[in-house]
Amino acid sequence: MVIDSCQERAERRFRLPVRRALSLGVVGLLTAAGVLTLSGPANAASTLGGAAAAKGRYFGAAVAANHLGESQYAATLDTEFNAVTPENEMKWDAVESSRNSFNFSSADQIVGHAQGKGMKIRGHTLVWHSQLPGWVSGLNATDLRSAMNNHITKVMQHYQGKIYAWDVVNEAFQDGNSGARRSSPFQDKLGNGFIEEAFRTARAADPNAKLCYNDYNTDGQNAKSNAVYNLVKDFKARGVPIDCVGFQSHFNSQSPVPSDYQQNLQRFADLGVDVQITELDIEGSGSAQADNYRRVTQACLAVSRCTGMTVWGIPDKYSWRASGTPLLFDDNYGKKPAYQAVLTALGGTGGGDDGGGGGGGTCTATYSETQRWGDRFNGQVTVRAGSSAISGWTVTVTVRSAQSVSTTWNGSPSWDGSGKVMTMRPNGNGNLGAGATTSFGFTVMANGDWSAPAVGSCTAS
Repeated sequence: MVIDSCQERAERRFRLPVRRALSLGVVGLLTAAGVLTLSGPANAASTLGGAAAAKGRYFGAAVAANHLGESQYAATLDTEFNAVTPENEMKWDAVESSRNSFNFSSADQIVGHAQGKGMKIRGHTLVWHSQLPGWVSGLNATDLRSAMNNHITKVMQHYQGKIYAWDVVNEAFQDGNSGARRSSPFQDKLGNGFIEEAFRTARAADPNAKLCYNDYNTDGQNAKSNAVYNLVKDFKARGVPIDCVGFQSHFNSQSPVPSDYQQNLQRFADLGVDVQITELDIEGSGSAQADNYRRVTQACLAVSRCTGMTVWGIPDKYSWRASGTPLLFDDNYGKKPAYQAVLTALGGTGGGDDGGGGGGGTCTATYSETQRWGDRFNGQVTVRAGSSAISGWTVTVTVRSAQSVSTTWNGSPSWDGSGKVMTMRPNGNGNLGAGATTSFGFTVMANGDWSAPAVGSCTAS
């Protein structure tokens, strides 16, 4: 969502406990005949959307119609994502600024673009206390009920068959420890029943669209998320149509990814609804930001009913909190370490931290053996940037015919057909200043051959 007022920004102050970022993890292992072996997928996807699709999920972005004419914006959207959410173009003030007079032109632009690329479309949002035209709050209860139901019906019918899921009601609960409903024209004049009525109206308007409740600061278990949980539980028990719950997941250093994030997603899924990460952005940079993005991605993958993720924007410069650099692409559409962390977590490969406009940089790779046991040894490759900064690197490592690599860390490996040539790319450690270093490591099963692996030249991007 986009917030314009200081009051609304203040409401975005999260109250979740601080959690130390996770360190870079070890790539998953396969066990065969009692020996650990590692092999990359033969045809791993190299884009966010492709890698997510391979896991049965979507990976989307919030899209602004006025940026679609920018070639890098459109190219990044079309290449990397397989779902979109209109950032503002489907909100009440955008489509019905005057009562019963609808203008879908900007929203139609996004929908048409997405359909042309075969992308899923999330509708955002039908009933929300913010970005309402003034005429709505001036209505009496009878007229407001009529206007709400008419708005839901007209908008959903306009896009019937085109929208995968709708945020039917958005942010209806207060922050803090009360678990109470938020004051809004709908709550104040129609009472607690307005949410149920909105969902029933939505089901009648488009029986095939997924119907979601969407909110922020519900990412961990707290009073607010408990209130939403109880609402969903009640709806499911009484047959009120609800198919999914959206978790906005706006994080920063004061409000980090909660320790029970995955468990919270799972408890909602256990009620019989899908869960979706709908507005993800995480302020920060470098490996700390990458680790947090990785944790969120892994949490979604661990919950079978987490059907997809949406980041709230594409490059940092267009984020609603651009100063926090919270997205996966920098201002020049360069892939940040967070991008590579997400791609790797999704099981993708390649992508690299190519920096978008980078190039011209150089790097070197040097090998050293760090430990040895009776049947194996650890190797480390140190990558050093040349006289200018780089935003990605690629190094090949070739083991001898009898040897095999059993474990890697601090990198994203892919393999040739023989399983002997490993191409290593960054795993959140691609951005290096001039002369700066990083490293990746691996364990080699010697099988009688203790020769050092052959390390190829380093290619910078």
